[in-house]
Amino acid sequence: MNASLNPGQLARTLAVEFAARAYAHDRDASFPFDNFAELQQAGLLALAAPRHLGGQGATLAQLGEVIGAVGYGCPATALVLVMQYIQHRSMGQTSKAGRTWPPHLAERLVRESVSSVSLINALRVEPELGSPARGGLPSTTARWTPDGWRVSGHKLYSTGAPILRWYAVWVRTDEPAPRVGTLRVPAGLPGTRIVETWDHLGLRASGSHDVVFDDVLVDLDNAIDLREPQAWGGVDAGLQADMAVLLGALYTGIARAARDVDTGTPVSATDSGLLKSLLTNHAVQAVEAALSLAGNHGLSRHHPLQRHLRDVLCGRIHTPQDDSARIAAGRQILIS
Repeated sequence: MNASLNPGQLARTLAVEFAARAYAHDRDASFPFDNFAELQQAGLLALAAPRHLGGQGATLAQLGEVIGAVGYGCPATALVLVMQYIQHRSMGQTSKAGRTWPPHLAERLVRESVSSVSLINALRVEPELGSPARGGLPSTTARWTPDGWRVSGHKLYSTGAPILRWYAVWVRTDEPAPRVGTLRVPAGLPGTRIVETWDHLGLRASGSHDVVFDDVLVDLDNAIDLREPQAWGGVDAGLQADMAVLLGALYTGIARAARDVDTGTPVSATDSGLLKSLLTNHAVQAVEAALSLAGNHGLSRHHPLQRHLRDVLCGRIHTPQDDSARIAAGRQILIS
């Protein structure tokens, strides 16, 4: 791979090969192992990790560019990479309670992803609990013993399960007053099973299978953050921002791939007018959403968002305007 290329260019180059393999992986629901070998060789697996841990410390915008490019070629690969990036970014961020990843754990994971195909994802969703984002305690338990934590439980939608080297498992302790948090569990320990349940409509190659833990022994120092349940209250704004940007980039990549499927069939004036109206209004909504997140600062004359808003509004004025496009479409329906 050309080392002079920036991460976005590297990802776009790789995505050509990913796209060539995507149909077969989707058809067979097979996992795209080769894609991750190429991502690692290109230096893109540790792109999101902080520099002080051995990563590249890419900005969220740079990560979004990479995810969008990979998503253009193989959305399932991009989804697994999103989860890797989110976990790596969290290693350099302090949590709400003032705690963060223990440095020795974070450094080891980053070093591994630089030198080999090493990926991590959070395993949080359960049959009884659903998504923990909606509250409730996990059923997966971590029992303290002098030899280590004994983990038992069942996780759903474990994206990337066939390739993950590490699980960040959301657990509750079996203490009289249980604590809740994350244990870093190496994949493949005795008592761990991957149950191949993923047979989905979309993202079929993402390997989002179930993972079951049956009294799995985990080193005591692999506890990342265990707290009283009430200490986890509220939304983690940093995590939400990462998820919004990276998942948005993934699905935008899919939309670009769909847009670029051109059979050469001429488009009628009516259809092109409706398309212009739809895209223009979506662009306005996207800028308005960004402005609402920025708040009053975004309306300051020195802030670029106010300029972007003024500029994007001009799209509604260019021919054909919304009313003309819709009237033309209505007439065509009435006379057809």
